[in-house]
Amino acid sequence: MPTYTPPLRDMQFLMHELLDAGATLRAMSRHADLDTDTLNAVLEEGGKFASQVLAPLNANGDAQGCRLDPASHAVTTPDGFKAAYTQYVQGGWPALSADLDEGGQGLPLLMNQCVYEMLNAANQAWTMYPGLSHGAHAALRAHGTEAQKALYLPKLTSGHWTGTMCLTEPQCGTDLGLLRTKAEPLADGDYLLTGTKIFISAGEHDLTDNILHLVLARLPDAPAGSKGISLFIVPKFQVDASGRLGQRNPIHCSRLEEKMGIHGNATCQMELEGAVGSLVGTPNKGLAAMFVMMNAARLGVGNQSLGLTEVAYQNAVAYARDRLQMRALSGPKALDKPADPIIVHPDVRKMLLTARAYAEGGRALAMYTALRLDVALHSDDADERAQADAEVALLTPIIKAFLTDNGWLATSACMQVYGGHGFIRESGMEQFVRDARINMIYEGTNTIQSLDLLGRKVLGDSGKRLRQFGAKIAEFVEQEGTSEAMQEFINPLAELGDKVTKLTTELGMKAFANADEVGAAAVDYLRVLGHLCFAYLFARMAKIALDKQDSGDSFYTAKLHTARFYFAKLLPETAGLIRSARAGLAPLMAMDEALF
Repeated sequence: MPTYTPPLRDMQFLMHELLDAGATLRAMSRHADLDTDTLNAVLEEGGKFASQVLAPLNANGDAQGCRLDPASHAVTTPDGFKAAYTQYVQGGWPALSADLDEGGQGLPLLMNQCVYEMLNAANQAWTMYPGLSHGAHAALRAHGTEAQKALYLPKLTSGHWTGTMCLTEPQCGTDLGLLRTKAEPLADGDYLLTGTKIFISAGEHDLTDNILHLVLARLPDAPAGSKGISLFIVPKFQVDASGRLGQRNPIHCSRLEEKMGIHGNATCQMELEGAVGSLVGTPNKGLAAMFVMMNAARLGVGNQSLGLTEVAYQNAVAYARDRLQMRALSGPKALDKPADPIIVHPDVRKMLLTARAYAEGGRALAMYTALRLDVALHSDDADERAQADAEVALLTPIIKAFLTDNGWLATSACMQVYGGHGFIRESGMEQFVRDARINMIYEGTNTIQSLDLLGRKVLGDSGKRLRQFGAKIAEFVEQEGTSEAMQEFINPLAELGDKVTKLTTELGMKAFANADEVGAAAVDYLRVLGHLCFAYLFARMAKIALDKQDSGDSFYTAKLHTARFYFAKLLPETAGLIRSARAGLAPLMAMDEALF
């Protein structure tokens, strides 16, 4: 049975030493009184809940799955999930980063990021039930009416109700311009919604009294395509003006999708049969409102794979220390044993270090971005807010795609460490692999994220966001360029930065002549930028570790080794990716369709 130990030391290192988050946060009036002890205490308690309450439920939740009653359309979650959710709500965890005037605790989003990494590592399927509520909360807060916010936000803040996002339909995946769900206006200002939605995470469950569905649909006079989509809030149970639950709304789960992984989470096909809903935001502008929720979900999905990367690594290391097989090629290492533990073998170490580097690099990028999101939302300086918002927009598709790609690679490598035992259920590793695989298609496939990054976030603003982020890297390179000890990190970082600049210019010129060039290069390009982010953060972490390597704290020694491994063994992938991106469209489109 897998175990999980919250990576508190690394989170504290990133928060206090790499990011100096306390100083950044205390500069905002919202967090002026925030102290380090509070941040550390929240991390510790969140880790306890994840490791002691959620982790023991993970394997059984996967084996048991959810159950649908076809007659009542009710979904029962696995044993223990409801009790854990009750404990989660009683502990105040849903309200962690919500505003004080909404019943929240007012803590920074950075803390929510760390807590949710641990929850995902312990039990991704469970964590997805409350996870989408944060996005629903943000969408309603940004676009809801005052009446909608007063009615729904307190319940989402407390966790007494959960939220979903209902986008996809059988005939359309990511292409939401093809959706057919209809919204007919009523005399009282509400709407009757009719249609089918698929792949709705946590669409029905027994954890809360009510579920608030954010649904995309078309008004009768809506223009065709994505410009004719509106957003509606459709509660499972109708709610009167005082917040009391009324009659059951005709929106229900007609089937559970039998997925490859995350069996403990109910992925539902939802039928709307004249369900009553209210318009959120402006008619025909629903995608803009929903993007608030979608962007939050994209950061959340990256966090899901980050958690799986960490827990898979922890268990693979423990197994590699105990499993005896063969002798080291250079001679026996464990002379008192019939064979050496497999952790002595170079390729096993490569697999373990790959997972470790992707966990530590991913955690650094996720926490960096969460802090920038805090600045974007709550800085007292308008210019700071704007700059941080632009940076978060650039990094969001990278976090979603790069971290989920890496999660798939890392969990697969950790399963390989186990050999044949990795494919057996009781090891737990095959579940991590199955759970990680789905994250690559959630909230827009990783190809969609890549197109968003290159097409919209980079070329779409003529590289302004990228140059802003690149200026930070250039400043760090300039500061450390004369340090002999830092050359092994600074030189490849600076070299990659130059290559990204040239590649971006080249791709922009190609795209100007043929827009399909963006599609040909986007996936490779995103991975290159993901490595640029990791290289920048690993170089900064290495700087701290070098300064403290004589402190006697083995944490810094391990951090330095991991950074060196990353630069030596993982960063070189960018050379092939850049070459592939430059190969362009022709090799992909030359073959006639009939020859496939």
